[in-house]
Amino acid sequence: MATTEIKFTLILPEVPEIHRLEAEKKAKEAYIMTLLRHGDISAGRAAELLEIERWQLSDLMDSYKISPFPTQTKEELQQEVTQTLEMLSQYKK
Repeated sequence: MATTEIKFTLILPEVPEIHRLEAEKKAKEAYIMTLLRHGDISAGRAAELLEIERWQLSDLMDSYKISPFPTQTKEELQQEVTQTLEMLSQYKK
């Protein structure tokens, strides 16, 4: 597995430590969510990197407008629904 280190330099007036830490956390979050949006990492890995639970990631994905569902064509989605309904009908027997 590759390691990625992100560094950048900003020239700013004195910033309170608590604000700097919040900004760094948000930058990390945005980076990880961008990787998730493009499918470079899984939702499980994103939650792990952000040190949050999967259910918390769902809310975060919503705030970043990231769908929890893979991109599917109408036909693929229809096929998936049909297969699910067939599976459910077997359990009703």
